[in-house]
Amino acid sequence: MASDSYDLVVIGAGPGGYVAAIRAAQLGMKVACVEKRATPGGTCLNVGCIPSKALLQSSHLYEETGHDLAAHGIAVGEVRLDLPQMMKRKDEVVGATTKGVAFLFKKNKVAAITGTARIDAPGKVAVLGGDGAVAQTLEAKSILIASGSEVMPLPGVSIDEKTIVSSTGALELAAVPRRLAVIGAGVIGLELGSVWRRLGSEVTMIEFLDRIAPGVDNEITKHFQRALEKQGLKFRLGRKVTAAEKSKDGIVVSHEAAQGGAAEQLTVDVVLVCIGRRPYVEGLGLDRLGVKLTPRGRIAVDGRFQTSVAGIYAVGDVIDGPMLAHKASEDGVACVEMLAGQKGHVDWNKVPSIVYTQPEVAWVGKTEEQLKADGVAYKVGKYPFTADPRSRANGRTDGFVKVLSDKTTDTVLGVHILGAEAGTMIAEAVLAMEYSASAEDIGRVCHAHPTVSEAMKEAALAAWDKPIHL
Repeated sequence: MASDSYDLVVIGAGPGGYVAAIRAAQLGMKVACVEKRATPGGTCLNVGCIPSKALLQSSHLYEETGHDLAAHGIAVGEVRLDLPQMMKRKDEVVGATTKGVAFLFKKNKVAAITGTARIDAPGKVAVLGGDGAVAQTLEAKSILIASGSEVMPLPGVSIDEKTIVSSTGALELAAVPRRLAVIGAGVIGLELGSVWRRLGSEVTMIEFLDRIAPGVDNEITKHFQRALEKQGLKFRLGRKVTAAEKSKDGIVVSHEAAQGGAAEQLTVDVVLVCIGRRPYVEGLGLDRLGVKLTPRGRIAVDGRFQTSVAGIYAVGDVIDGPMLAHKASEDGVACVEMLAGQKGHVDWNKVPSIVYTQPEVAWVGKTEEQLKADGVAYKVGKYPFTADPRSRANGRTDGFVKVLSDKTTDTVLGVHILGAEAGTMIAEAVLAMEYSASAEDIGRVCHAHPTVSEAMKEAALAAWDKPIHL
């Protein structure tokens, strides 16, 4: 049995693991990264962020071609969907991205090892082959767990990835379902629901809470839901799904009021379960090692990302903080930089979140509801995209930018955007907040004209004093 020694063994080659492995190698460590999938990139690159964005882009172009080009003076004939080609393109995007990670491993001399990792003791990782037998043993000064997360199951609903699917199955449907029920109106559900609605499905979103997009500023959410309803998405809010059973007419979804009551049925062709994700730590041997978990089932770590067992660290979805790919990457970089004696840093309060629908939603920092609950005196500045010249020229005027700043110091506390390019625009807000900028600071910075980013400048001016163009 082969045995090799490393400075760091990373478990998981997702955005947390592969980025940590590359950064550690750049810092002079001998690094191995163990991944059970045949390709690196984790859930995000293989069956999550990247394939879903490819389908979002393709479905957006399909809908735009069929409905939005006439206003631009572009006449087209019958628009026909070629779903196999759309899926082929999606797979090509995924393939190119995962190959890119594999290339970076080689470039940085990271040993990429395929297999299932099990921590047998501090400093010792067993790599199991497909037959469950130990194929290799790795010795390591430090072990970093970056095993990510998995789909949260829903009692009463059995996923078969054919007609009752998770987000993974929703990326592989062979045909456009005539009727689609999406259980959970969070980020993933809204994005994938939007994809299939654009391609022709009648989509009904069933959400336990009395609102969509949990965690988003309430004012943004109200405008967001109206925009999605105009596109044809239907919402059943405050509803609890109790069962999804196959019948000769399709899948019968039983749901009732969240607080209980008479059940109602909805018959559809496909059900998509998107109620959240949970840390994936199966088979790592954490119980045997004595690695402590939080009350929420995540791995407990200290300020250096070290677990309760010395020499074993954890980052990304398996620990506290938002379950986002870019957060996992920042965790990984900060962790290995501290292992190298540097001062790694990541502030989870300044991690941006994005919903890649059309319009997009992006936010960072506090919502109005959180500031009110914390008793913070704040100011609000808003600017609609209807007043932005570039947005009018683009024909994308849904939404607005909302800046929240401290009433006394003018420090930016939160930025929330509903708009066509919100995901790109939010980066400016993250940078501003990371360096404790004021609303006046953003408002006084020169923004190019005409760009949608001018709406950020105007919203900041509105929070500080008064906007120019409103």
